[in-house]
Amino acid sequence: MSGGITVLRAGPLATIQDAGRFGMLRYGIAASGPMVRGAFAAAGALLGGRAGAAIEFTRTGLDFRAEGEVEAAFSGGAFSLSVNGEARDWNSALQLAAGDLVRVAPGAWGNYGYVRFGREIAVPLLLGSRATNSTVGLGGFGGRALVAGDRVPFGDAAEQGGAEGGGSAPPSDAPVRVVWGLHADLFPGAMRQLFVDKPFEISTRLDRMGVRLVDPTGGFARQPALTLVSDAIVPGDIQILGDGTPIVLMRDHQPTGGYPRIGTIASVDLDRFAQLRPGEPVMFDTITLKRARALLRETV
Repeated sequence: MSGGITVLRAGPLATIQDAGRFGMLRYGIAASGPMVRGAFAAAGALLGGRAGAAIEFTRTGLDFRAEGEVEAAFSGGAFSLSVNGEARDWNSALQLAAGDLVRVAPGAWGNYGYVRFGREIAVPLLLGSRATNSTVGLGGFGGRALVAGDRVPFGDAAEQGGAEGGGSAPPSDAPVRVVWGLHADLFPGAMRQLFVDKPFEISTRLDRMGVRLVDPTGGFARQPALTLVSDAIVPGDIQILGDGTPIVLMRDHQPTGGYPRIGTIASVDLDRFAQLRPGEPVMFDTITLKRARALLRETV
């Protein structure tokens, strides 16, 4: 089958993502997949579950031209959507015709949005997935972010998928819930208390690999540097770098790390954290692993 889209404008880190490349961490390959899994799933639900891989776009949005008839669904942070200059509802599914010009413009909150189609994006399956890890040049559209002029082809109609769960995470002032990490006990009690008592700030240094935090108190910079034997990393791990900078590891994280991990963001809150923009404050609150698992089950 023919068809596809031509990218007219793409912000930094616009990539092709499916659910992810699971089971490969033992070989040093992170799962990748959508930064905001709930929004990815919500776009699929708008298509009745018959949705292929997504184009994940960032704060500046995405413009493209449809090269054939196709159904498309949009979800994620707050963006504005228009087709041929006519405003359309965000978080909706549309029938596009050949030649339609689609514009996704920035909105009030959020870093990531998604467009999924009723046709599968025709890029090769690599280790069972179409997900892009542009940090290492793996998967997706030649292992890289999309740029203006790229033609993204479609293949067959998307198959009915299983339940993906989740929903688009709205902004919230509630603390981000974390489980104390493997190395939390290496930090003095006063430092652990500081971690939950004082707000951090999302820095401008963020991407799909990790989000660095600003520590306005400078408390962690005064902590003696700890270097450990490297072991496995998971999304949401909060490492304290040698200079005291906290960094939250995200979907394209490295497979192992040798910096101490003071905590791990509960999976149920990782979408909400990913949508926090630079300059926004973030507070952490600790919960037990049992509670984190219970919260996750409630969202499925």
